[in-house]
Amino acid sequence: MNVTSEKKIASPVHLDHNLNSDRMREFLAVVRAESISAAARALNLPRATLSRRISALEADLGVRLIHRRTNRLTLTEAGEELRLRAQRIVEDVEETWNAVRRLDDTPRGLLRVSVTGPYFTKLFTGFLCDFPEVRLEVQSTTQHVDLLSEGVDVAIRIGPVKDQNLIARRLHTDRLVAVASPEYLKRRTAPASPEELTEHNCIVGFAGEWTPSKSWPLLDGGSIPVGGRLSANEIELVMHAVLEGIGIALLPSAVAAPHLESGALVPLLTDTVGTEIPISLVYVDREFIDPKVRIFVDRAVEVISSEMPKPHRFEGTS
Repeated sequence: MNVTSEKKIASPVHLDHNLNSDRMREFLAVVRAESISAAARALNLPRATLSRRISALEADLGVRLIHRRTNRLTLTEAGEELRLRAQRIVEDVEETWNAVRRLDDTPRGLLRVSVTGPYFTKLFTGFLCDFPEVRLEVQSTTQHVDLLSEGVDVAIRIGPVKDQNLIARRLHTDRLVAVASPEYLKRRTAPASPEELTEHNCIVGFAGEWTPSKSWPLLDGGSIPVGGRLSANEIELVMHAVLEGIGIALLPSAVAAPHLESGALVPLLTDTVGTEIPISLVYVDREFIDPKVRIFVDRAVEVISSEMPKPHRFEGTS
């Protein structure tokens, strides 16, 4: 905004202290938008209401702050001085609130969590029991959602975290292992090498939203082509299918462990097929971390050892 000469704000000015902060924020919104209409939309206010409030602010101060022109607004000298002072005051107020909240350190309000994988059920119920002022929304998805655009506070992710704008705390490292049921192996000879997987019905996930995976990782860093009749990212569906003898699946060993120990599933190619997978808790890197986010993150790290299923140990592996 351009600044035109106008007398400075008279001093002292006595305004309603309950309205000062809101008035300054509204004024700054108009300055940033260079339009009352645009600022009203950003503030979710009727244009007429915001225009009246700006006029009332000018009347209370006894000066003109903004010249209203046809295609744009121009700050007066007094308006520019108020902009500079209001900006500092609003920043100080926000920092004060943040400092007080940090001292309070009580989780409260809505916490939205995105989860990949069948983990952490006790974490969520325990958190609700311990912090009654928190409302929790947990969405299970195989996609790595955009935390900022989706309004998600925390995500639990399986696999590498590539977004450098996120803070990632490693919670656990698991391993993918190929498994099949004894019933399936009665009908089909167990593969003796990764190359023989091409002759089997492999239950695969998705490489993209609707693009089935076409390969499985190898422990040496390579991959082997696979395919089959079922493509699914829903872990319970994959587990049920492999237990029913539909085919061979690649599962986290911690998920498969109970069935491997009971004999309901048989591990295959443990020396060649699979890879390590990190399980991380991620959140947006901000100067001020809301107590509910910070405490939830700390709690997740604490309970992982007791809640996370232990990976299955294979012969010849550490």
